[in-house]
Amino acid sequence: MTKARVSVLGLLASAGMLYGCATDDQAASALTNAANVAAVETASAATPATIDNFMLPDETLMGHELYRLADAKAIVIITQANGCPISRSLAPAVRELKAKYAGQGVEFLMLNSALQDSREAVAKEAAEFNFDVPVLLDSNQLVGEQLGVTRTGEFFVVDPKTWKVVYRGPLDDRRDYGVQKAVATHSWTADAIDATIAGRPALASNKQSPGCLIDFPERAKKAQHTKISYAKDVAPILEAKCVGCHQPGSIGPFSMTSYEMVKGFSPMIREVIRTDRMPPWNADPHVGQFKDDKSLTKAEIKTLVHWIEAGAPRGDGPDPLAKQRQAVSDWPLGKPDLILDIPSYKIPASGVVEYQRPAVANPLTEGKWIKASTYKIGSRQGVHHYLSGYIKEMPKPGEQANETRWGAGVGGYAVGAESTFWPTNVGTYLPPGGGVAFQAHYTPYGKEDLEKSQIGLYFYKDNELPDLMMRSTVVVDNTIVIPAGEARHKETAYVEFPKEALLYSAFPHAHYRGYASDLWIEYPDGSKKMLLSMPRYDFNWQREYTFAEPVKVPAGSKLVAHYWYDNSKRNPANPDATKEVVWGDQSFEEMFYTALRFRWTDETAKNQVNYDELMNQTRMMGMLDDNLDGKLQKAELKGQFGKQLAGFFGQIDRDSSGAIEKTELAAVQQMLFQRRRQAEQQQQAASPGGRR
Repeated sequence: MTKARVSVLGLLASAGMLYGCATDDQAASALTNAANVAAVETASAATPATIDNFMLPDETLMGHELYRLADAKAIVIITQANGCPISRSLAPAVRELKAKYAGQGVEFLMLNSALQDSREAVAKEAAEFNFDVPVLLDSNQLVGEQLGVTRTGEFFVVDPKTWKVVYRGPLDDRRDYGVQKAVATHSWTADAIDATIAGRPALASNKQSPGCLIDFPERAKKAQHTKISYAKDVAPILEAKCVGCHQPGSIGPFSMTSYEMVKGFSPMIREVIRTDRMPPWNADPHVGQFKDDKSLTKAEIKTLVHWIEAGAPRGDGPDPLAKQRQAVSDWPLGKPDLILDIPSYKIPASGVVEYQRPAVANPLTEGKWIKASTYKIGSRQGVHHYLSGYIKEMPKPGEQANETRWGAGVGGYAVGAESTFWPTNVGTYLPPGGGVAFQAHYTPYGKEDLEKSQIGLYFYKDNELPDLMMRSTVVVDNTIVIPAGEARHKETAYVEFPKEALLYSAFPHAHYRGYASDLWIEYPDGSKKMLLSMPRYDFNWQREYTFAEPVKVPAGSKLVAHYWYDNSKRNPANPDATKEVVWGDQSFEEMFYTALRFRWTDETAKNQVNYDELMNQTRMMGMLDDNLDGKLQKAELKGQFGKQLAGFFGQIDRDSSGAIEKTELAAVQQMLFQRRRQAEQQQQAASPGGRR
């Protein structure tokens, strides 16, 4: 039996909660044993003067960064572990405390640092006991270690003006080992909150809390952290996960070329690891497995942080990072089979640049199968992203090749995601002629810059043509409406697959107010599975997440995306928290856009199918059907198009069921399609050279 488990049993006995205690002598014996265990294990870790910033997901996989709560009047952090009777019995009191300070700017968080508790188990415990407070998953124990957490039921009151821990201790004096009072004589936590709001010191600053002991194995090894080897333990992690960007000529702001450089930036390295800003990999490790995973493992995180907290000692051995490196190659995948010059663009020093949609003529005289693409970026500071797709005809002078005209995807670029790879024996067909169109997002950065970038395409050779065909689609919702000031506005959309497919990757995209995103599959029987979770979406680091194994998508399944947006003042990137925000190309507007790469399982390169029309028949439903019931209630009709539908709701709802069903919506779509075709024909006839 582990020490932690012994201490829990002792606590249960001391509280009179162990079943089968038939006699007073046995109960007294259990209490004595519990006291002995507590005497051995209670040595509390020191409370820090201040709390450092961190970002942790909660049990629902929503991210929480501490310092984004800087405008709060006080922050209360309560330690928790599953199965602990103290944690469970505190739930009603925590709800009462939260209600008492409702509207007064006090934030409440729970912290679970218990290594044995999975996310799913924490979510179940939180729901069963109605915690009504986010439970942060401190899986690496870095936050608990820094706070000196020892037991469950510890309340930490933090002053956000200084980030000082002004109080650490129990909620009040109602609970102790073997004792529980109906009414508290001392309300230490509430007193500390009142004092913090009033700007005065708390009367009590540090008291012992009764609760279940939490095992922090690294705490016992703290003396050994000074022996972590830079040469053998630290440098290899940096080489594998960081140096690719942090080297001369690459995109990292400093180069990890020596121990001295790493040590000089070590406080910053610790901060960006604790806040999950680096490495730039936003997929949560609790969900799914992905190829080319750039994240640090738990062991790597602990090694780096503990080494830095021990003073980043040099130790013995040669410096593995102090070596001559080859310059970053213009074409890291080798010389491309086809290089296309993206039309140059002069990025101004300041202001807002509308999305540009340049296009390049395709010089190929015969079709080719793409197996990879990569970008050579001219202005790494000024280019935010490129998306691209094949177009059958080059736009006329003055026209833009909007995304609605795109066919197959040719590959994208975002900071840290320069290349796109197709799986072995899978390709995208690029026909001869036509062109490649781009969506280009440029960002002014203080000085004028002439941006000249290229895309390189890599083809299958004639003797190694692929058997299978890659396709692309998007889960998109251009009807989003984000209310002014709302901190966690949620939007939902899906795309329904009419035939069986294999899903290879997902590329979530939003703008400055994007806060979190996920992707689920809902099977035809109604069961669901989460495929990708991003508790904190980072606009500055966008990438494609390729599943370690393709995900089977049975016919009739829905791929469902959720986005959460932070349109509040707490979002430091928010251009204006007072404005309602809708869909738009510019970064100060918003997007709901998850690009997917997939293939139909019954399609081959020699036997191609056209299921796009079937998929498009349900696309409008997927944008508006927030409750996923396959029909539209009037309350679900939002955005400009939704308002137009709402105005004709009674006419569209032909069976008077109170909802717009798939067949009724399909009739509307067909009518709109016919009108659009008529308008295009009229425009063609009116243009020079058109029919008279």
